[in-house]
Amino acid sequence: MTQKEFQEIAGTLPQEPGIYKYYNEEGELLYVGKAKNIRKRVSSYFNKSIHSYKTHELVRRIRRIEFTIVHTEQDAFLLENSLIKQYQPLFNINLKDDKTYPYIVIKNEPFPRVFLTRQKIDDGSQYFGPYTSVGKVRELLDFIKQTIPLRTCPLNLTQRNIEKGKFKVCLEFHLGNCKGPCEALQSEQDYDENIRQIKNILKGNLGEVIQHFKKEMKGLAESLEFEKAETIRKKITYLENYQSRSIVVNTSLKDVDVFNIVKDTEIAYVNYLMVNNGAIIQTKTIRVETHLDETVEETLAAAIGQLRTTFNSEATEVVVPFEIEYEELGVVLTVPRAGDKKKLLDLSQKNAQYFIDSVKSKEQMRALKMDKSAVLLQIQRDLQLTAVPQHIECFDNSNFHGSYPVSAMVCFKNGEPSKKDYRVFNVKTVEGINDFATMREAVYRRYRRLKTEGDPFPQLVIIDGGKGQLSAAYEAIEELSLQGQMTLVGLAKNEEEIFFVGDQESLKLPYDSESHKLIRRIRDEVHRYGLNFHREKRSKGTFKNSLQDIKGIGSTTANLLLKTFRSVNNIKQQPESELARVVGVSKARIIKSHFESPEEDE
Repeated sequence: MTQKEFQEIAGTLPQEPGIYKYYNEEGELLYVGKAKNIRKRVSSYFNKSIHSYKTHELVRRIRRIEFTIVHTEQDAFLLENSLIKQYQPLFNINLKDDKTYPYIVIKNEPFPRVFLTRQKIDDGSQYFGPYTSVGKVRELLDFIKQTIPLRTCPLNLTQRNIEKGKFKVCLEFHLGNCKGPCEALQSEQDYDENIRQIKNILKGNLGEVIQHFKKEMKGLAESLEFEKAETIRKKITYLENYQSRSIVVNTSLKDVDVFNIVKDTEIAYVNYLMVNNGAIIQTKTIRVETHLDETVEETLAAAIGQLRTTFNSEATEVVVPFEIEYEELGVVLTVPRAGDKKKLLDLSQKNAQYFIDSVKSKEQMRALKMDKSAVLLQIQRDLQLTAVPQHIECFDNSNFHGSYPVSAMVCFKNGEPSKKDYRVFNVKTVEGINDFATMREAVYRRYRRLKTEGDPFPQLVIIDGGKGQLSAAYEAIEELSLQGQMTLVGLAKNEEEIFFVGDQESLKLPYDSESHKLIRRIRDEVHRYGLNFHREKRSKGTFKNSLQDIKGIGSTTANLLLKTFRSVNNIKQQPESELARVVGVSKARIIKSHFESPEEDE
């Protein structure tokens, strides 16, 4: 809308308090604002000397202006706040907070139930909250359950149904969590008193609840009902301990809302502390986006209005770090310079800053993931791969002093471990220790499975070992006719050299390069995974060798011999005196006799 077009309608705008709405050509709501004088405020947008580029962009899009007259500035504030929350116009301050918060509801029914809900229904029930943490809600409900017996069943406990004897008490009654109103074992008056105390707890008035129980305990003691009195005493102790866990600032503060803001260019972070009876019962930090170069004072005022509405605050005092224009009937603004309120203000700023730091930390994590993409591109260039190795697998063999061979495979996707794709292989086709044959079997079994099931192959396969292990692995690939489906490289342990199939010369990447670091990390991970698997199998005794087939020789003796002599073949060749030195004369004689028997020679 041009200044000339606006002048044609300016005279029709009222000079009274209210709200104004700007619409674009498609009828979309662009902006909602409040004003003491609608005509004066709207005219300011069309004054060339004051508006920025953003305001100019808003004005350029305006095609229609609507307004609503109200009685007071307070009414204008409430209406503006409601419309912004409902429509979230493009150019208004945007509070980035789309969560559905939990409530605690006291159901509108005979013998009301108390439970968590995220839906607020207009059925006469009483709702407390919303709460910023579902954990806090569950803690409160658990606390209530520990102190005040209530029913949890969905039965329709009308007086008529109870009198007809339709219901029977359940396990909750026998556990002491319910007093059995379903069988008229608890009167409605007594139940309502419990509900009253629950409301006190939810409002933070624990002192009243404690006094109620102390009075009840005294009455029981006077009636010589000492066991019941002791039960009440334990509840009082529980209440007092719960109260001491609250962040109590000063009980004389009563109900106060505390707000602070930290602004960074167009983004602001507003923290809200809700204080009831001197204890902080809620804390919330939100991210606020500004669109029209709003001042920090305007941003804070808008956030206060929306947060107080969202959390149904009834506090009549709002503590802020500086003077702002904020009109709400019966609400006093305080800018403290010292004392408990200033401490709360500082705490609010600390919470806002912590939120900012956590946001930056998450952004850094995202940046780190982007760095992984750069490393994978570097590996592609360094190894001259045809594709970016977003899927890498690495194989390693492991054995115990030359016995019990196993193979392990780890999988990395997008530069990060994909642990659900890790695999281990108990060697099935190889007799004795043959590192090359063991590697060939593991690679063959892995890619035969992928081929059979139609799963994608990795772009890069790393074999932990030199040319011999690499050649053995490639034989398995050739047998499966998978040449060209993936690139195989060997990583030699000593020089950290990389070998390609058929090449005589190795590739030596710069040791501190990011690509080499990731390759070594993958190799170290498969080494760790294979050793852990091997150790676990040994501890469970699931490995077995030919020594354990000898009657009178168990796994402990067999492992000791293998650890000393490295292999079964070496044990066979030892004189009886050497075996006796390790396992004793009698067992040495048994072992030597077994290996020298005619059956063994056949």
